[in-house]
Amino acid sequence: MKFVDEARIKVQAGSGGRGSTSFRREKFVPLGGPDGGDGGNGGSVFLRAAPGINTLADFRIERTWRAQHGEPGGANDCTGRSGEDLYIPMPVGTTVRDAETGEQLGDLTREGDVLAVARGGKGGWGNQRFKSSTNRAPRQFGPGLPGEKRSLELELKVIADVGLLGLPNAGKSTLIRAVSAARPKVADYPFTTLHPNLGVVDVGQHRSFVMADIPGLIEGAAEGAGLGIRFLRHLQRTRVLLHLLDIAPADPEADPVKDARAIVGELKKFSKELAAKPRWLVINKSDLLPEKEAEKRARAIVRSLRHRGPHFLVSGATGRGTRELCEKVMEFLEQQARAARDHASPAEETAGEQPASA
Repeated sequence: MKFVDEARIKVQAGSGGRGSTSFRREKFVPLGGPDGGDGGNGGSVFLRAAPGINTLADFRIERTWRAQHGEPGGANDCTGRSGEDLYIPMPVGTTVRDAETGEQLGDLTREGDVLAVARGGKGGWGNQRFKSSTNRAPRQFGPGLPGEKRSLELELKVIADVGLLGLPNAGKSTLIRAVSAARPKVADYPFTTLHPNLGVVDVGQHRSFVMADIPGLIEGAAEGAGLGIRFLRHLQRTRVLLHLLDIAPADPEADPVKDARAIVGELKKFSKELAAKPRWLVINKSDLLPEKEAEKRARAIVRSLRHRGPHFLVSGATGRGTRELCEKVMEFLEQQARAARDHASPAEETAGEQPASA
């Protein structure tokens, strides 16, 4: 199935119900006065991040979503029933913008996050609200306010801890197959991967992380070459990037060092924040060369790139070095999590000491 990561929908909240114009009619109660009830409020529209939804494909089929209208008020001061709120399930990682203004309304980054996108209209007043000493038999009523209407742009950015980056046929899909239960397509031609794939990497008891594999990049992707850079958005939420290099490319004229620099250049064109993320070199396909030659060539690549971060020599096909890679990634993610908790603790304690506002 084609991965759909953008969609546009219209949402319409329910309108408020009309107020009632009614007068009390009872035996032995002359001039009972007005008793028209208010109309019910219209239902609002909310977006809710739900598990089990991986694409925005359904929103290209059903494009308009409406909440219920409020019901009219009744006699005996009866208020009309309010319309039910509409909760639209969304994939975790969906960014929501107003299509007309471009304003970002919210980001559904965690399961259960709820975002209000259209408020229901208020119910109209019944005639009993209009009575006064000078107007004892009012026949006025409120028509009820219309609900909000909005056109929304939805953009899905997958949630992953680790992102795989590299040229087509660098072995990204083979690596994610080797370390997780994900089964992306693998073949000996470029652009085998046409949509992002997610895999859960299990490193031990209660120790795991999510890895994302995106379609390969080539030089000029920022200008639309190959599959372009439209999938790079899915790496923006990751905490570390694994940059895969083919140690023994099939093309004898290919240069892994030059290709690596081209990919980094495309990253910088797309987003400075993404380019600044921790990036580890993973030199893949070591099984295609004798062990000593593979190690010598890997050292030469790291030296030429002047890469100061971690680097690994692995084989996604045989699994060589992948266990060590996953262990180091897990340790890095755990260190980041501990640092985030330690940094947040003083602020949380200070916030807890503040008195509640009136």
